[in-house]
Amino acid sequence: MRTERRGSVLVVTIDRLRAHNALNGAVISGLVDAIGSAAGDPAIAAVVVTGAGTKAFCAGADLSELAGLDIDGARETMRRGQLAFRAVETSEVPVIAAVNGLALGGGFELVLASTFAVTSERASFGLPETSLGLIPGYGGTQRLPRRIGTAAAAHLMLTGARMDATRAYELGLTPLPPVPPDDVVTAAVDLGDRIAAQGPEAVRAVLSALGHARDVGVESGLAVESGLAAMAVAGAESTEGVRAFLEKRRPDFPPRRARSQEDA
Repeated sequence: MRTERRGSVLVVTIDRLRAHNALNGAVISGLVDAIGSAAGDPAIAAVVVTGAGTKAFCAGADLSELAGLDIDGARETMRRGQLAFRAVETSEVPVIAAVNGLALGGGFELVLASTFAVTSERASFGLPETSLGLIPGYGGTQRLPRRIGTAAAAHLMLTGARMDATRAYELGLTPLPPVPPDDVVTAAVDLGDRIAAQGPEAVRAVLSALGHARDVGVESGLAVESGLAAMAVAGAESTEGVRAFLEKRRPDFPPRRARSQEDA
């Protein structure tokens, strides 16, 4: 994790280039610390979060940290990630995601937790967890339908399809059309500078009001998501899915079991 001050904007860069900037515990903790530090510094008006290199903003959670977790460990991991992304979502300063490439899984969920995103023309988004026998566990099932509608969100989550930057703009995931790859961080910082020119208390009040509008039902939804995601992590499907991913092969999932009366 790298941080850099650009005037009144703090640029936070997820720097795990070899892992396509995947989220591990250290990255998540560093992100929370950076956001908290920015909120406590009156000289910082906005935070820009981006990924190192040109290929990936963030390719998702580090699967090596999920492999082998039992349901209690998985639930704890999911809640830790959810709480971190809630810290992003409820930050007292705007958090702008500068999406310079792939935003998959937890990376996409980080974008969804941000105030808004600026996207590169090369950016693409997806929640491919079901292909691994998993489900989004850092808020994706709750935030994505609120951003782009239930049908479009269900399509992405149930098929693992990718969405390019133009489609993301069309669906309202980002308020601005895609920019050239070399310009994405600069464009995000420029927006941070525009926010810095506004009344700081007014900015805080707008964020607070938006939070009240957004958060109706979110906490209960996140609790359901973390439980379901934990069961998925600890289940046979994800064991096979993650192993297949690491072995670079197509997963051989067990057949869907019939529902029992206890499940009903």
